[in-house]
Amino acid sequence: MSLRPDPAPRLSRELVAIRCLRLLRRGWTVNLGVGLPTLVVQFIQPGDGITLHVESGVLGAGPAGDPPWDPDLIDAQGQPISLLAGAGIIGSCQAFAMVRGGHLDAAVLGGMQVSAGGDLANWKKPSKGLGGIGGAMDIAQGARRVIVAMHHTQPNGELRLVERCTLPLTAPRCVEVVVTDCAVIRFVDGTPTLCEVADGWRPEDVQAISGFPLKVAETVTRFDI
Repeated sequence: MSLRPDPAPRLSRELVAIRCLRLLRRGWTVNLGVGLPTLVVQFIQPGDGITLHVESGVLGAGPAGDPPWDPDLIDAQGQPISLLAGAGIIGSCQAFAMVRGGHLDAAVLGGMQVSAGGDLANWKKPSKGLGGIGGAMDIAQGARRVIVAMHHTQPNGELRLVERCTLPLTAPRCVEVVVTDCAVIRFVDGTPTLCEVADGWRPEDVQAISGFPLKVAETVTRFDI
């Protein structure tokens, strides 16, 4: 557990979502997980050329817009979405066939823990009872790239970047990039590498609240937002 005071304010959830969006490319088909990742849809513009996949059976989802909302159009978290021009309604079997067939260019998923080896735990806390993994395991294994969006630590200072996950795994060695409220960490050839920091933060500040050694990139930049 880290009780070290922060050297500067951490980024808002919205800014973390925007930084995740900057990692996505035109022409990609992308799935957004529950929690913080659902905010990414708010910042996608029609001209970005990104197709959002919803495992309940939507291909081409967009932000909710103004009410009234269609109760049948919801994301993985049960929040309202819209259909962009050219969107399609597909069956959940087809939606998961896309996932398992490797047709997702990227997934932006929330995280409870990420290990030094790129393992992801994001579906169950012992304190939450039985829980339900939903489609998380399929998506984490099936997407070509997994971007994890999360707070760097728990509110009580407990570490989320850990040497080894203690929570049940969603998928092993699946994480490519972690975007937190103070840093961007890429797994480069399997090595967690600190590439970006928030304003007012230094690499040593991020290392102090991380549970495993971070390689520092030759050039560490400020957040690209």
